[in-house]
Amino acid sequence: MRLSGPTFSWNVAGSQERAKTAEGPNLVIGRRVEGLRRPSGGIVHFLGIDWVGVNAENGRKLVLSIVFIVVVVGVRIGLRALVGRFAGRSRDATAQLRFWSRQGISLLAAVVLVLGLLSIWFNDPTRLATAFGLVSAGVAFALQQVITSLAGYLVILRGNTFTVGDRISMGGVRGDVMRLGFIQTTIMEMGQPPSVQGADPAMWVRSRQFTGRIVTVSNSQIFSEPVYNYSRDFPFIWEEMMIPITYQADRGFVERTLIEAARCHAADPDTMAASAKEHLQRSFGVEPIELEPRVFWRITDNWMELTVRFIVGTHEIRGAKDAMTRHIIGELDRAGIGIASATYDIVGLPPLHLQRGRRAGPAQERDAGDTAGRMS
Repeated sequence: MRLSGPTFSWNVAGSQERAKTAEGPNLVIGRRVEGLRRPSGGIVHFLGIDWVGVNAENGRKLVLSIVFIVVVVGVRIGLRALVGRFAGRSRDATAQLRFWSRQGISLLAAVVLVLGLLSIWFNDPTRLATAFGLVSAGVAFALQQVITSLAGYLVILRGNTFTVGDRISMGGVRGDVMRLGFIQTTIMEMGQPPSVQGADPAMWVRSRQFTGRIVTVSNSQIFSEPVYNYSRDFPFIWEEMMIPITYQADRGFVERTLIEAARCHAADPDTMAASAKEHLQRSFGVEPIELEPRVFWRITDNWMELTVRFIVGTHEIRGAKDAMTRHIIGELDRAGIGIASATYDIVGLPPLHLQRGRRAGPAQERDAGDTAGRMS
């Protein structure tokens, strides 16, 4: 190849390369470049194969990554142990404080681990952006549910949907939250009152008490189904108890008995935590109303229904209703008032004619049958 002016002539022979000046000043470039092959970059050549990615640089990164992971995990375990020890000694530490302390340590360790590994393996921002784009596309397609669950976890934390110890209904499961993880929420399942016994899944415990089953629910459920929280912002619930009585019973006495039982065994509005009412009003602009027990009447075809409405703590429902039932039954028994039930009164009968006579013999029965056959 020749160029005008000072011309360079490249003469390649095997693995040697020479450069000379052909015209112009007598300038000789005597640099020899050994080999035309691009350096392999330290690629390991084994069994006749160049192992891509296996080189000294990646080996150092791998060792550094393993050491980094061990250090971060060790620090995380140590911090969680310290938190558990100090929280166990403190009387003021609650289960939520211990949980969120450990949760914060886990989140911090996860962030440090991800940033550290990215810094070790991708020291070039351009390579990092390219690799991140490719990995994100593959992960978004293959791990849709996992990503949705992780997003649900962030929504739960940001929106204060629930926390450990809350009584919730999520994904068809009712119970108390035992653990809140990145992907799943662990719930101690509770039973169902008779009015919702037909709900899925069916329960053998006919009240809001624990069944003993521990259920894990995906955090992604908050995007597809509503979450019912019984204790987050207002740890009380309104309950009702219905008593049927006959129309001849002393309805005024029964009403007074129901209100007395509710005031004795349900939550007392006067001594109810003022902070709970203030929090409800401050957060949602709603003031709790109808805190005092009240009885509602309803006329039916068979009896009079008296329903007492009262407020009770979310974890005290069955105990309060049991005590109220005993109180009401005792008072009604002393007053001679019974609980109405479905009954049937026979108000009239069709006329019946009874005829007493001698039983016909076999021969007479055959004759009567022959006569009926000939007449037909």
